[in-house]
Amino acid sequence: MIPVKVKEIAYDIMMNPVILLTDEDELKALPIWVGPFEAHAIGIALQGIRLDRPLTHDLLNNVFILLDAKLSMVVINDVTEGTYFAELHIWRNNKELVVDCRPSDAIALAVRTETPIYLSKKVAEGSLAIEDLLDEGQHQELKEILEPGRSNDSKKSLH
Repeated sequence: MIPVKVKEIAYDIMMNPVILLTDEDELKALPIWVGPFEAHAIGIALQGIRLDRPLTHDLLNNVFILLDAKLSMVVINDVTEGTYFAELHIWRNNKELVVDCRPSDAIALAVRTETPIYLSKKVAEGSLAIEDLLDEGQHQELKEILEPGRSNDSKKSLH
């Protein structure tokens, strides 16, 4: 499995949100298109914003806490015809439970709980070298986004 991190929420030319997952060296990226509500939930978590009332992902984390369960990792484990699949790996009573879920939900929960995110080898094969992902202008824009020391809370449009 390949460890990745959520680097950015970007927007394609049609203003569709894209979660940009990068490897540890930030040499490869896997873009995953998500809906606007899913992007909002992930963006809130990336920015560390706490709302007065829990969103669904906060609720699930609260349930884990009450059940003395821990999310140990999130794995984006498969892709079929452009649709990604993910798993939540949960430990409770010294037993691992694996739950199927959408990658956007898995990522939103992982960001909230500071849980590691991994790609299966099959999914990682779809990762692109940063320079192959975009044209020269977009590559420069993405390079600025990936700059060390830049916070994850900014949103930029990739066009």
